[in-house]
Amino acid sequence: MDEPLPEALERVLFTAAAIRERVAELGRQICIDYAPPARELTVVAVLNGSILFLADLIRQLPLPLRVDFVGASSYGSGTASAGAVTLTRGIHLDLAGRDVLLIDDILDTGLTLHALGREIARAHPGSLRTCVLLDKPARRRVPIQADYVGFTIPDTFVVGYGLDYQERYRNLPYIAVLRPPAGAAGPITLPPAPA
Repeated sequence: MDEPLPEALERVLFTAAAIRERVAELGRQICIDYAPPARELTVVAVLNGSILFLADLIRQLPLPLRVDFVGASSYGSGTASAGAVTLTRGIHLDLAGRDVLLIDDILDTGLTLHALGREIARAHPGSLRTCVLLDKPARRRVPIQADYVGFTIPDTFVVGYGLDYQERYRNLPYIAVLRPPAGAAGPITLPPAPA
């Protein structure tokens, strides 16, 4: 990476090239697991953070598939989960009897993936697997593991490649660590952006 990092970023954790390579590996594994004669795959992606990951991943899947989106929020405007998951957009496709792959950008507390898994289970899918770009096990509050994981990361707040801080930095092609405010120790807790 030749260009300088934005001032708010501390360091690059995963380059665009490393992300491309890992997404291709995930795609190969998913294709093996859902190889014909498996049924058509229904991919459900969590908005908004998974959009870049979803776009790159499904291009690695030469399988019959359908795509839908679900909206869920547990962060609000901060850098730590608020603990309550709010469903902001429901799934529109019929999932009954279908093979469902739930895709999210990051698994940290596990609250969002757990809540969405219960929501999808109510639709009686034929099978349900989960795929996350990033896994942050140090933050886990419910015992849940993803079936497919791009990268495991330490307890740090990251942005880029779809992940944001207050809706900023999603468009970065790499994943970077957000710089803690001056004098901060431990997990980042930044004030909300001015209105």
